[in-house]
Amino acid sequence: MFVGYGATAPEYKWDDFKGTDVRGKILLVLVNDPPATAAEPNLFGAKAMTYYGRWTYKFEEAERRGAAGMLIVHTTERAGYPWQVVVGSNSVEHRLLPRAAAAPPPIAVCGWITDSAATVILSQAGLNMADLRKRAESRDFRPVPTGIIIDASMRNSVQHMSSNNVVGLVRGIDPVVRDEYVAYSAHWDHLGIGPVVNGDSIYNGAADNASGVASILAIAHAAAEGVKTRRSQLFIFVTAEESGLLGSAYFGEHPTVPASKIIAALNMDIVPLFGRVRNLTVAGDNKSSLGPTLAQLVKSEGIRISPDAHPEQGHFYRSDHFSFAKAGIPSVSIGGGDDIVGHPAEWGLAQSDDYTAHRYHQPSDEYRPNFDLSGATQLADIVYRFGVALGNTRTIPTWNSDAEFRAMRDASRKGQ
Repeated sequence: MFVGYGATAPEYKWDDFKGTDVRGKILLVLVNDPPATAAEPNLFGAKAMTYYGRWTYKFEEAERRGAAGMLIVHTTERAGYPWQVVVGSNSVEHRLLPRAAAAPPPIAVCGWITDSAATVILSQAGLNMADLRKRAESRDFRPVPTGIIIDASMRNSVQHMSSNNVVGLVRGIDPVVRDEYVAYSAHWDHLGIGPVVNGDSIYNGAADNASGVASILAIAHAAAEGVKTRRSQLFIFVTAEESGLLGSAYFGEHPTVPASKIIAALNMDIVPLFGRVRNLTVAGDNKSSLGPTLAQLVKSEGIRISPDAHPEQGHFYRSDHFSFAKAGIPSVSIGGGDDIVGHPAEWGLAQSDDYTAHRYHQPSDEYRPNFDLSGATQLADIVYRFGVALGNTRTIPTWNSDAEFRAMRDASRKGQ
């Protein structure tokens, strides 16, 4: 059954399913969000990806509806990456959280299919891929049965393993709001021992994300030793980020304090290691009041928040703060930009590109003598002061009206 973009988004008055029973069906779905139109230029975030465009959401929605499986139709233009990335990501073992006994059964197949292969298969059923894609761009779209039967068998092996999140707490001093929390997070895992590259098989993860862990740990020490805030401060070092945000997802599903009591989550994932910066990159700055509040905090210091250069790639949904957002908590991930003090603008971008090409997720991401930790100190200080301000504020952060997670937050706060 072809289900368009597979989205049910009340805030956009969009429902691709229209009450259709898809239990036991294999769903064919388009990658990314429905495109914005001239009449609605901001539909589904305009150029920016929303949660509904993420492949993870599509599989989750299929599972909630009892589907037997889902195949996502890939195009490089709409996905933002070539087919080979899909092949590489799905040619290794996958790690999943254990499922609660009361949870619905998982869908049997989570897969991808090229646009050309989907076009050929649909044509055998008398359906035109281009026509279906056009129909899916409208709110009036309804699921299309294809009459195609899929017969497949697979063999899986399952292993059980465990890893730990590490959580610390600094109690607030105001008895009225001390049971509310500002959360800070960073992931302590990396890739461990892997394929040998230039004679080295130890994937250290110095920048990604020992640098973020060290920063959050320094902030925790400052919070414990300094002037206490009205609200409590929660420090969460999560595991298995590299396996799909599993540690933070587990915390989001089993928080050590009520999620409705966590007023904000501040994540750090790779900090500046080339010197002080004039700009910040903040994933999620346009989704809640956290973005403008942080921008105001650093404005007097001559620091700006730079817009996401590639909003269509959905960076907001690819780090641990997203797990907190899914629990309804206003969340951002705060990093340094590429405008480095003492260097021309293009220098910082060149350093970032060099890291991505030669060290990111490679054994060479290790401590280097030329690290300039003044930028790491600067960013940690900003995040610390931001957390203190949130810990003392009388107006708690809120999601923007079009944010995907606002309804969940409103419901959880109402139920307190």
